[in-house]
Amino acid sequence: MLTIPRPRRLAFAAVAAVGVLCASVVPAVATQGAAGATVGATTPFSVYEAEAGTPGGGAAVRSLTAAPTTQYASAALEASGHAYVHLDGTGQSVQWTNTTGQPISFVNVRASIPDSASGGGDTGTLDLYVDGEFRQRLNLNSRQSWVYEGNGNYNTSDNQNPADGDPRVFWDESHTFVTGAPIPAGATFSLRKDSDNSASFYDVDSIDVENPPAPLTQPADSISITSCGAVADDTPTNGEADSGSVDSRAAIQNCIDQAQQQGRTLWIPEGTFYVKGTEGLHAQGITIEGAGLWYSTVYRDVPVPNSTPLAALFDLTSCTVRNFHIDADAVSRSTVGGDGGAMDTTGTDWLADGIWTQHTMSGFWASGTGGKVRNSRLTSIWADGINVNNVSLGADTGNDLTVTDNFVRGTGDDAIAINSVDYNTNGDGSRTHHHPMSDVTVSHNTSIAPWGGKGIAIYGGSGHRVEDNYISDTARYIGLGAGRFGVNGSDLLSATVTGNTVVRSGGNAYGQGQPALHIGNGGDGQNTGTVDKVTVTGNTVTGPSTTGSASPPRPAPCCRTTRSATPAATASRSHRRSIPRPPGPRRSPGTRSPGCPPAPRPTSTTPAGSSRR
Repeated sequence: MLTIPRPRRLAFAAVAAVGVLCASVVPAVATQGAAGATVGATTPFSVYEAEAGTPGGGAAVRSLTAAPTTQYASAALEASGHAYVHLDGTGQSVQWTNTTGQPISFVNVRASIPDSASGGGDTGTLDLYVDGEFRQRLNLNSRQSWVYEGNGNYNTSDNQNPADGDPRVFWDESHTFVTGAPIPAGATFSLRKDSDNSASFYDVDSIDVENPPAPLTQPADSISITSCGAVADDTPTNGEADSGSVDSRAAIQNCIDQAQQQGRTLWIPEGTFYVKGTEGLHAQGITIEGAGLWYSTVYRDVPVPNSTPLAALFDLTSCTVRNFHIDADAVSRSTVGGDGGAMDTTGTDWLADGIWTQHTMSGFWASGTGGKVRNSRLTSIWADGINVNNVSLGADTGNDLTVTDNFVRGTGDDAIAINSVDYNTNGDGSRTHHHPMSDVTVSHNTSIAPWGGKGIAIYGGSGHRVEDNYISDTARYIGLGAGRFGVNGSDLLSATVTGNTVVRSGGNAYGQGQPALHIGNGGDGQNTGTVDKVTVTGNTVTGPSTTGSASPPRPAPCCRTTRSATPAATASRSHRRSIPRPPGPRRSPGTRSPGCPPAPRPTSTTPAGSSRR
């Protein structure tokens, strides 16, 4: 089992003004919540914001300086801290000092380069310098970013035609080991646009730095996927699959079957192993381990345009998975763009630990009883990061699930969601009902810069605890919300929301003025059903993008609204496979807990005929 060093918590300086950030994330400083407890995920890496570095050569900091007045996106709105550094001339740079107290041997850069003229993306390089000396050229690309909302495509993420205008999904992330000696503590390091860096501009949002441990070795009583014929590929992907790679899907599935029959662990050694086509992998009751999320990668390669609906890369029942990386070549949130989930999970006492997921539809789509997602990273995800629910893989339960110590950044839907479904409608019009979720804990997670959803969402069920999480920089939607989802969602009958920090969140999707913190049953809940006994206490909300919105940003802790009587949208978000788009608005009177004041009623609604997300 990989033991990840956890010496530090992500630290942020909360500021009162929208769009201003004056801190980098450095080690040995803990973020303090309202009650003095630390909030957010403990990680082995430190994050340096570009705007907190030193621009050089005429580079400029660009930031969001006022609340958004348009419903559309911008690079600043989608950036962490709502700010970044823009490099558009030779010699321009952004520089930091290694204050981690540790050497840096691995970097992950969140950046943006221009789209190609006809759409579909481009590639470029950006140079890394250490103490003023050139060290290496970093590969960047825009193949898995830049989709367009103009010309009737608002709030979609599958249109790659630049002629339609109104772009979104500006940022992507690229990682690599540092060439040569690690960057020592106290040294400077910088990203610089040189004459042979061909993109017309480079926008730098942040850089994650760390010093990973050595790769793990194969455990005893395990089967390596290479023994079944899987072939590693060492060519960097940079936004697309290596055309010369070997399809290892059949070999990996063969090894999974052997591991199940023999009661052994499945081992993924160092290297990138391709799963090509539209079929995924299926496992039950086994452990799947890798050499570490920096070393072992399973890469899904779906030729696009694709017309076959995709299941997840991994369908897992009562499994333990740990210490590897999942990536994919999906270019949009759609079947045609080759987008499928990373892991669909159900069963009992399952565990996902130390998994890094990128460029898939969702990271974890998980149901069952007693499962945990912990110590994982989810970056540049097309839809939900972690969605725990009661429908994955045909289950109808979602109880005693735990989501803790995860880092989520740049999701196209909710970064983390508790998603209790009451029923789904079948093709013949009948309904399949599900047991409401209960007793889910979401704690000590960091959710940053979702470009198309909430930071953390509670949709239905009872007995949930959402505590000591850090949420920042939502581009359009609510930072932290508790309610129900759709007319087919479960009622939310009790939850505790405490000790969370919400920074620079909210937005202006559909021109509504979304609040930073929302408790109740607005557009997502279709103003239907009950939201009750939600205790909200000891949370910190700083620098909301809007004030005086549909719901108060700091609700009283005694109870929360059940729903508004204001008409809602005619359609809501369409969840992947399991949850259909709900029908039109329905109205019914709200209820509230005894002894609480009447709930405020939202004044804004989603336009008829449009989708929330």
